[in-house]
Amino acid sequence: MSETMNKNKLAKREVVDEIKQKISDSKSFVVIDYKGLSVAEDTALRNEFRKEKVDYSVLKNTLVKLALNELGYTDFDADLNGPTALAFAFDDAIAPAKIAAANIKKFNKMKFKCGMFDKKYVDQTTAIALSKVPNRETLLAMLLSVMQAPLRGLAVTLKAIAEQRG
Repeated sequence: MSETMNKNKLAKREVVDEIKQKISDSKSFVVIDYKGLSVAEDTALRNEFRKEKVDYSVLKNTLVKLALNELGYTDFDADLNGPTALAFAFDDAIAPAKIAAANIKKFNKMKFKCGMFDKKYVDQTTAIALSKVPNRETLLAMLLSVMQAPLRGLAVTLKAIAEQRG
């Protein structure tokens, strides 16, 4: 009996250590209540996460809570109840929130619980707001456009002056 209990404890310890590693290595993650998803919907969701290199896992609340607590995060405790899945980002920090938000809208079944961005706890409202931030490429394009606008305006003005004098 005790050998089985030791194996269970060791297995749980391995899972907790794995979760801690994902938290430490990730740029961000979101905690999602996936209640009500069909198998087909869950598969579609997993595929979307996979395409964007987001690690999506359904995990036991107690093990996630233990991993977070061991890393010094206790803000998540109240949100870790009921069906819980975590989506970890290792490349694009906004990807998990964007994908989750799109699928929450599409399936009308899931909901955000909370998340972590920049190694800080964010509540449901903040996670939803972050899902609306454009991706890095879009932000860079917007910045470039803003930076080019004065030059474009100057070029148009100079051309108009040259045409008037010419």
